[in-house]
Amino acid sequence: VQYTESGGGLVQPGGSLRLSCVASGFDFSSEEMRWYRQYQGSERAFVALISSGGGFINYDNSVKGRFTASRDNAKNTVYLQMNNLQPDDTGVYYCIGYYRGIFRGSWGQGTPVTVSS
Repeated sequence: VQYTESGGGLVQPGGSLRLSCVASGFDFSSEEMRWYRQYQGSERAFVALISSGGGFINYDNSVKGRFTASRDNAKNTVYLQMNNLQPDDTGVYYCIGYYRGIFRGSWGQGTPVTVSS
């Protein structure tokens, strides 16, 4: 199982980024996918989830209305569109598969996001 996240960077408050995560080593189209983020010294925190077919999506309250999760099962890729970014959104963002209460495999290297003026 492997996750490769990309798309992070430095952005000013109010800016946007689109993160991508390519997954391999499991049946991606049958798996719920989740996004988490981790700020230095803190535990990973849930950001968003998207069901296997993309029909159900849920977000942490802190990102509702600003972030949008989507997926392309033909490309084994999940996305996170992040708009109106704020300094509190700073952190390393990870994706991971989730099945029956268990994370699929190990965390990838993540992609860092820094929101600063």
